[in-house]
Amino acid sequence: MASLKITKKHHKHLNNPFTSPPKALPFIHGGLFFNLQTVPSQKIFDVGKDFQLSWSSIDGGCLSISPKSQPTRPIWSTVPGQAFVSAAIVETEAEESRGSFVIKDKRVHSICNRQYIEDIKVINQSDISEVAKYPDFPSGFWSMDYKLDFKDTYFPILLITGWIFCDTRRNKQKQFHFEKLRAHGGLDLETEEHSISAKRYWALFEQKSSNQIAFQVKLGIPNSDLHRRALPKVPRSFRSLRWKLGRPKKRRLGWFWFLSRPRGFVAVNPSDDEREEEKPGDFPGVNRVFLTYSSETDEKFYGFGEQFSHMEFKGRRVPIFVQEQGIGRGDQPITLAANLVSYRAGGDWSTTYAPSPFYMTSKMRSLYLEGYNYSVFDLTKPDRVQIKIHGDSLQGRILYGNSPTGLIEQFTEAIGRPPELANWIISGAVVGMQGGTETVRKVWDKLKNYDVPISAFWLQDWVGQRKTVIGSQLWWNWEIDREQYRGWQQLLKDLGSEDIKVMTYCNPCLAPVDEKLNRRRNLFEEAKKLDILVKHKSGEIYMVPNTAFDVGMLDLTHPDASRWFKQILQEMVDDGVRGWMADFGEGLPLDASLYSGEDPISAHNRYPELWAKINREFVEEWQSTQLAREEKDKEESLVFFMRAGFRESPKWGMLFWEGDQMVSWQANDGIKSAVVGLLSSGLSGYAFNHSDIGGYCAVSLPLIKYQRSEELLLRWMELNAFSTVFRTHEGNRPSANIQFYSNSRTLSHFARFAKVYKAWKFYRIQLVKEAALKGLPVCRHLFLHFPNDEHVHNMTYQQFLVGTEILVVPVLDKGKKEVKAYFPLGESCSWKHIWTGKTFNKQGTEVWIEAPVGYPAIFVKSASSVGETFLKNLRDLGVL
Repeated sequence: MASLKITKKHHKHLNNPFTSPPKALPFIHGGLFFNLQTVPSQKIFDVGKDFQLSWSSIDGGCLSISPKSQPTRPIWSTVPGQAFVSAAIVETEAEESRGSFVIKDKRVHSICNRQYIEDIKVINQSDISEVAKYPDFPSGFWSMDYKLDFKDTYFPILLITGWIFCDTRRNKQKQFHFEKLRAHGGLDLETEEHSISAKRYWALFEQKSSNQIAFQVKLGIPNSDLHRRALPKVPRSFRSLRWKLGRPKKRRLGWFWFLSRPRGFVAVNPSDDEREEEKPGDFPGVNRVFLTYSSETDEKFYGFGEQFSHMEFKGRRVPIFVQEQGIGRGDQPITLAANLVSYRAGGDWSTTYAPSPFYMTSKMRSLYLEGYNYSVFDLTKPDRVQIKIHGDSLQGRILYGNSPTGLIEQFTEAIGRPPELANWIISGAVVGMQGGTETVRKVWDKLKNYDVPISAFWLQDWVGQRKTVIGSQLWWNWEIDREQYRGWQQLLKDLGSEDIKVMTYCNPCLAPVDEKLNRRRNLFEEAKKLDILVKHKSGEIYMVPNTAFDVGMLDLTHPDASRWFKQILQEMVDDGVRGWMADFGEGLPLDASLYSGEDPISAHNRYPELWAKINREFVEEWQSTQLAREEKDKEESLVFFMRAGFRESPKWGMLFWEGDQMVSWQANDGIKSAVVGLLSSGLSGYAFNHSDIGGYCAVSLPLIKYQRSEELLLRWMELNAFSTVFRTHEGNRPSANIQFYSNSRTLSHFARFAKVYKAWKFYRIQLVKEAALKGLPVCRHLFLHFPNDEHVHNMTYQQFLVGTEILVVPVLDKGKKEVKAYFPLGESCSWKHIWTGKTFNKQGTEVWIEAPVGYPAIFVKSASSVGETFLKNLRDLGVL
């Protein structure tokens, strides 16, 4: 029986533009029961040296974890009387189309939503060798994420063991009386009405640091571990009942729609011809694990990686899966048009290049998952959270902190933090250009006339351009095209003489280049001969559809792939290149065959981290070589930036950008979404992020046109002058878009805000150091510093902080010349408007501020040394 079906939609045209959310299991409810002989009515258990777990049998049983220093403040607790571990056996369908993925729950075979606690064990270090010998203890339990020496563990640890039960009723009007467990400490099975399957579970909690509790849940194999000696004791009054411990009978359950009440559910009755017993080994094992715990009704949830439509997620189901962000993502009419011509290409509010299974809340609770399996955080219920994992185990960490900044520090301490950025990339504008040597020189001359501070020229088309059915695209063969860029070495030398670096472009894919006449190498054929490309299960190279041509994808689990690609980067750097866009990373096919042999669905989320790691390792190896030659110069340090990511990408990546926003004012995929992506990623450990100035994606259809307007470009310049990097992009259709070099107005505005960006470089350097040390982002949602201000919780793109000293209220709507600024509660300071010098003293108030083009609403803290230095630099640069 296949539990996963993968459907390819790459070449499907004229699709239904009105896409609906994929079918998914609803919120699973179930009862919690426990053994009265082995589980005390109330008890506090130590977890390590700094935490405790409280158990109480009141209201059906509840667990609660809290720090010993604040015993009345739970950082994680279960819902009284409700199962916190449950599971299911579900068939899955994944639909795939050019980097977009939809994962659907299909046929449901079994729901295991009744949890029985058999015992709660405290395990000291001296007990470890004995614990592994316990009857029915799963082999390899400790190896999931824990080493046998437990060098990072504070003892004691806590192990909860028991069973979860699956109930399939032939008569849906009958109730299954698990409730009698509470009265008798045993199990009541009405065997004439039910077919029962039971699965062992183990839930482990251990302290990993002064602020982190690791947890993991492991399930046994269905029924194969169900032995009489391991079952809960049945009371005498029930011993006449016959246990049905065979494999579940095959029956079509259809969709389970659970009622909101804790107990009871409705299932579709099986037909007679579907009741034949399935052969042993044919029935699939558990492939969904659920962890359910409590939440407060007014609790706000932030994080989940780089999200573009929402900052706060209470009431939503948040899937965590790397993929294309989509074209429109719900903004109309472009989303409908994108879906029509390419299957689900429009995306939706949840699609993102860089998700993360992490959140923090307004109640200072925080949790993240380890591993790479597809997961969903269900926040649709007001009083609880349910995490669904595609797999048979679940592991993660619960964080303890007293502030949002503290929680980010704890999180990034565990997953890793970025290195400090080289000074050169944060000193001036990164000029995105295409067109070849002469075009670059002409634009450079214009920028000189306007005295624009320039850090680098980013030349995306250094590999040359090819004509396809959708226009001009790059040759994905990572070497310089010496016809497109004649005199390449001289260009780099001339730019370098004025301290301007050159940046290029690459990605982990290779296109056949037999038709490229001026190539020196054919990298696709080289990789093919080295056998380092992703394959089909048949052993053939997997050619992945990408817009107008197919490409081979590097198998980054193959050690030779890393070594080979680093040589390509070495040749690029030997030419004098000092930075590059490391694009893509989100499109590993779900039915690929990898060198490592790992599951491609979990490898899909790991792939962008592997891609970042290769680039980062090369940077560090290159810099160590420079140091060995006594040639290390911070101004010569390398920088790469990327868009795809997952939980630990901040550790391996150096700098991120937000991908391909539309050239529009819209909320889900335009300029507003760029602000949301910047701030949400900052709450998730992505300390250094930015967007393309002006957006990227332009569309020209008979009835639908999205072209970058001059006003949009100017406002985006004003916005990005306050992000980590100030970088332009011509977009996918340069001729359809207004560019920074289009006329004197765009050039003067670009020069003005490149100088604004330069004016706070001194503070940017401080923030970059702080990010490398603590993981705090450069650009910050106000929640980070004003968590007790309820008004702040409702903000998305309206305004943000740069560090703690600069408040930015950007203009994000067409034709607007004023904005509403909010001055938050919680800090005894006033804010000074940089253009007028007017001071605003009253906290918790909204004020309309004039913001004509060229004068966005920017404030600094009064009497702040950062603010005064910023204003002085603006005056020195002729901006004020």
